[in-house]
Amino acid sequence: MQNEQHASHRPASSVPDFAPGNPADGFVRVRGARENNLRNVDVDVPRDAIVAFTGVSGSGKSSLAFGTIYAEAQRRYFESVAPYARRLIQQGHNPKVEQITGLPPAVALQQRRGTPSSRSTVGTLTTLSNSLRMLYSRAGSYPEGADALDSDAFSPNTAAGACPECHGLGIAHTVTESSLVPDPSMSIRDGAIAAWPGAWQGKNLRDILTHLGHDVDTPWRKLSKKDRDWILFTEEQPVVEVTPQRDRVAKPYKGRFWSAKSYVLHTLADSKSTTMRDRVLRFMETGPCPVCGGSGLKPEALAVTFAGRTIAELNAVPMTGLADIIRPTAELKEAGTASRKQSSGERNEVAVAITRDLLQRVTVLVDLGLGYLALGRATPTLSPGEMQRLRIATQLRSGLFGVIYVLDEPSAGLHPADAEPLLAVLDQLKSSGNSVFVVEHNMDVVRRADWLVDVGPHAGEGGGEVLYSGPVGGLAEVDASVTRPFLFPNGSAGSAGTTDDGGTGTGSGGARREAAGWLELRGISRHNLRELDANFPLGVLTAVTGVSGSGKSTLVSQVLAEVVSARLHPEPAAPSETAAAEPDAETAGLDEPLSVGPVSGLDQLDRLVKVDQKPIGRTPRSNLATYTGLFDAVRKEFAATDEAKARGFGAGRFSFNVAGGRCETCQGEGFVAVELLFLPGSYGPCPECHGSRYNPETLEVTYRGKNVADVLGMTVNAAAEFLDGVPPAARSLQTLREVGLGYLRLGQPATELSGGEAQRIKLATELQRTQRGHSLYVLDEPTTGLHPADVQLLMAQLNRLVDAGNTVIVVEHEMDVVAAADWVIDLGPAGGDAGGKIVAVGTPDAVARSTKSRTAPYLAAMLGN
Repeated sequence: MQNEQHASHRPASSVPDFAPGNPADGFVRVRGARENNLRNVDVDVPRDAIVAFTGVSGSGKSSLAFGTIYAEAQRRYFESVAPYARRLIQQGHNPKVEQITGLPPAVALQQRRGTPSSRSTVGTLTTLSNSLRMLYSRAGSYPEGADALDSDAFSPNTAAGACPECHGLGIAHTVTESSLVPDPSMSIRDGAIAAWPGAWQGKNLRDILTHLGHDVDTPWRKLSKKDRDWILFTEEQPVVEVTPQRDRVAKPYKGRFWSAKSYVLHTLADSKSTTMRDRVLRFMETGPCPVCGGSGLKPEALAVTFAGRTIAELNAVPMTGLADIIRPTAELKEAGTASRKQSSGERNEVAVAITRDLLQRVTVLVDLGLGYLALGRATPTLSPGEMQRLRIATQLRSGLFGVIYVLDEPSAGLHPADAEPLLAVLDQLKSSGNSVFVVEHNMDVVRRADWLVDVGPHAGEGGGEVLYSGPVGGLAEVDASVTRPFLFPNGSAGSAGTTDDGGTGTGSGGARREAAGWLELRGISRHNLRELDANFPLGVLTAVTGVSGSGKSTLVSQVLAEVVSARLHPEPAAPSETAAAEPDAETAGLDEPLSVGPVSGLDQLDRLVKVDQKPIGRTPRSNLATYTGLFDAVRKEFAATDEAKARGFGAGRFSFNVAGGRCETCQGEGFVAVELLFLPGSYGPCPECHGSRYNPETLEVTYRGKNVADVLGMTVNAAAEFLDGVPPAARSLQTLREVGLGYLRLGQPATELSGGEAQRIKLATELQRTQRGHSLYVLDEPTTGLHPADVQLLMAQLNRLVDAGNTVIVVEHEMDVVAAADWVIDLGPAGGDAGGKIVAVGTPDAVARSTKSRTAPYLAAMLGN
C-alpha cells in the first residue's frame, strides 16, 4: 500500500491539510479489511473530500467502499436504534474488518439492477409526488359540495386512490372480438375462434357448442351479435353431456364450456406453461384504462384541480412546465388562512408553503438537465443516467451535513455533456460539509477527485490490494496500476478499438469497415421520436449516441429490436434465441404504441441478439456455470466416471438444485441464514456440508482427483486448464476468459455479480454458440460499469463478431468506443421533447465536425481533432 509513500506529491490546494500522523487529522482509517477478495487491507481515506476508488471490474474497490466502509457505518447506526425497531429494518451484514476509526454516518447511492415496477415513477422516486398529492388534498379546488380528500386519495398506489378497474396501473389488458376472432369469414369448425386451444380441447369446446344449439358451420360474421358475444365473453360455464361424433366409439362424457375470454384469462392466471401463456397473450389488447383514462385514479380525485389542472395533467407536464405553473402561487406575497370550509385553497398559506418547497426541489432537477421529464414518467422507461441523476438530486436536497456519501459509478450512463452538472453536484455535496466517496471508471471524474484509492492489480484472486492511496497525480508513479495508463495516457494506453489478440478493431485512426447493406426504417414514432427516418449500416459496428433522454434507447433497444424480432419471430421467440429479458407483468404496456412506416433490409438478417446488464439470475442458485451451460457438460463427465456408474448416479445426481445429490440441510445453497433477532443477520457455511452444497456420497465421486464441489470452487482460469479435455466446457471457459472473466469462480452466485460482469457472461454465452447466418447484435450502453481495460476486452469481442460477418449496434456514451466505431448516429439535440431527431450521421470523423451535435466536441477531443 502506498498511501503515505506518495504524500510528498500532494498538491497544497487539492485537499485540506491532512496529516496522517495526527489522531484528529480528518481521516477514515481502515485496518484489516478482508471482505470478499480484500487481502487484509489497511488504508487511510480523507474526510471532507471527493475520493475516487478505481480498479478493474472485480478488483475489490466496491468491497472496500461499500462492503466495508459503508457497511460498517450502517452497522454502527443500527446499534443506536432501539432493539425492537431493528427487527423492522432490513439490516446489512457485519463487514470483515478489524477496525475502522474516524467514520461518520454514511449514505449509499448504489446501482439498482433489480426488476423495476411500473408503479415507480419520477415523482415517487424523488418523493415529489408526496408534496403534489398534499397540495391537491389541502389546497386544491374541489367541486361544489365535495368533501376534502386525504392525500392518499390522489395516489394510484393506495387502496384509497387506485382506480378499481386497472388497480392503479392506468393500463387495461382486455380482449375484443377482433383480437379473439381475427378472420370473421371462417366458421367455428374451421377455427374462427383463434384464441381457443387446439387439438382435443378445441374440439371439445366446439362439440359443447353444438350440443347447446349453436351453429358451428356458418361463417362467424353471419352469426347474431347476441350469440357471438355469449360465445366469446360469457362468464357462464354450463356443463353438458357430449357424445363426440369424430371417434369410432362414441363415449358420452360431461363437458364444461369456457368462453374465449374466460379461457384466455384462466390460462394467464393459472397456467405454469410459458408457451401457453405466450400464446394467449397474443389475443390480449393493451391500452389506457377506459375508466380512469390512464391516470390510475378514482373519479373523485380527478375532479379536484389546481391552477385549472387535475393531478393527472400535472403529472404529465415536464418539470420545466410544472415549475412555471406553480411559480405564481409560490411567489405570492399575501396568502389567506387555510380552512377546510373553503372549496379552493389555491391562494392560502398552505398552498404557498407547499409550492415553494416543490419549486425549490424541481429547480434542482432542472439544473441537472432533467427538466424534460414528467413526474408521472415510469422509472422502467428511464435510462441509467437519468436514474442516477434523480437519486443524486434527491440526496442533494436533503441538506445533510457531516456524512459520507458513497456513490456507485455516478457517471454511469451519462453523456459527457450530462456529466458536467453532475460534477458540480459532487462539489456542492462536498462544500456542504460532507465527504464524497465514488467508485468510478470514468477517468474525467477521477481526475476531478481530491484523493484516489486504486485497488488491484487485477480482478478476483489477483486483486484485493490497495496499490495506491493519495492525491490523484501520485498514481503516475505506480507501475503496477492498470488504471495509471488510462488516467495519464501519454501514448501508453491504447484506444478502445486496439486489441491485444490480433483483432481488427478499427481504432480511432484505422480504416473504417464499409457497409455490406442497409436496414432502413421510415416514419418511426414512439415517445419523443416523431416520424423519424433511420438507416442502419449492416456488416459494421455502429454507435448510437446522444445526451440522456434524446431517444437512443427508444430507437435501438425498443423500435429496432421490436421490428427485427417481429420479422424473424412472428410467434413468440424461444428463450434460446435471444438474450433479452422476459417481459414483466408489472412493466407490460408501458411503451407507447409503435408506429413504423416502410422497412427494408430485414431479409438480410437471420438472427437478433440483445445483450443487456440485467442480472443472469435472481437467486444465489443461479451462477456462471449454470447460465452458460458448461455445468451440464461437467455433470455429464462426473456421471460417466466408473464410480458414478457403479453407484447408479446419473447427471442429475450432481445438480445442487434437486434432491438426491444435494445437501438437504441447506437445500444445495451451501450456506444457511443465521437470524440474530436484534442484531444484523448473517450467513454462515452450512454445518452439514461446510459450504460444498452436496451430500457426502456425491462428493465421493471424483473426476481427475476433484469432486464436483471442487470444480465449482475453481476460477475460470483454473477450470480452463482442468477441463481442457471436455470440449463443450472448454469452449465456454475460453470465451469467458476472452471477455476478461477469468477471475470469477464457476459457482459464484449471480447475486454477487456486477452489471458489467453479467453482461459479459451473456456476451460470452452468445460467442460460444456456433455462428449461423447474419446476426444483429443490439447492446445498450455495454461499457457501463467497465474499467477502460475491460472496455478494450469487450471491444475486441465486438469487433470479432463484426469480422465474422455480423452487425453490431451499440447505444454508447464512452467516446473511446464511439471513436472506434465504423459509423455513428447521433440523436438530439437535447433530451425529451427537445430531442428525438438525428442531428449527425456518418463516420466518427464526420460526426466530430458537426456544429449541431452535443457529442461532436467530446468525440473530436478523443480523435485529436
